[in-house]
Amino acid sequence: MPRIPRRPLLGAAAGLLACPAVSRAQSRPVRLLVPYAPGGGTDIFARALAEGLTETLGATVLVENRAGANGSIGSEAVARAEPDGQLFLVDTGSHVMNSYTMPSLPYQPLRDFSPVALLSKFPLLLTASAAAPFRDVAGLIAAARAAPRSIGFGTSDAAISYAGNLFTRLAGIEMVEVPYRGAAPILNDLVAGHLPTGWNSTVAAAQHLSAGRIRALGVTTAARSPLLPEVPTLAEAGVAGYDFAGWYVMVGPSKLPAATATRMHQAVLKTLELPRVRERLLGIGADLGVLGPDALAGFLKEEDARWAQASRDGLISRMQ
Repeated sequence: MPRIPRRPLLGAAAGLLACPAVSRAQSRPVRLLVPYAPGGGTDIFARALAEGLTETLGATVLVENRAGANGSIGSEAVARAEPDGQLFLVDTGSHVMNSYTMPSLPYQPLRDFSPVALLSKFPLLLTASAAAPFRDVAGLIAAARAAPRSIGFGTSDAAISYAGNLFTRLAGIEMVEVPYRGAAPILNDLVAGHLPTGWNSTVAAAQHLSAGRIRALGVTTAARSPLLPEVPTLAEAGVAGYDFAGWYVMVGPSKLPAATATRMHQAVLKTLELPRVRERLLGIGADLGVLGPDALAGFLKEEDARWAQASRDGLISRMQ
């Protein structure tokens, strides 16, 4: 995955002032549709973004959750919507992966959406309940080897499922995947001690980690997270070759006018320079480098090729 540059966003956002602004007199709110349950990382990110966009656009921006079918129910609603600039999808890497994991996807992720902005990259976390008997990756691997398929791991979308299954494959262990409808239910069960391990974004898990309600065992990226510098990478913890990052994307319906996509991209850039928005998102582990519509289109094609190859190699499988 290409690295999103860490560059100041304000200069790029200056173009917002040089082109027709998104209407400040909209009678209807702009909606950001999150295709997962409230309380997860995508939802947290989208709500922080929506609050700032309300100021930037001078129009109400709301978040709507429409969970189910690994995000495809909400995604289909956006794919079929009128391209009038009133509805956008905020999604994760599952947006592209679902082509290779869902048995009958009712839309095509590249064809049926208009690129707007790649919002953020972030590491995923292998987390454990505070009640779990293991306190690090080595302890988890030892426990899983001693009792194959006795330890469950929670997942909430295709990208997080891939992260968990890549871990078991590279570590040479057998665990049981437990699918959830969103990150929040995973975290709830981890906190309650009903689930021993789960995979989350730093965005979703930050509050529970800081309160000591769950433990972070390792991050998925090649480098440690600046938010959690004390948490080793999975490669450092003994799972050689592990390197995977999540991302958030904003796309619109098919045939969204290019000018509308560009204006929303510029509004996102300006919004992410608002101190309260920027500090909040950096504080939960988001990398705020942003790509615009043209660069995002290329990025999504690269991701599609990556997951097509992963499917051919047997690293991801179709859901039943």
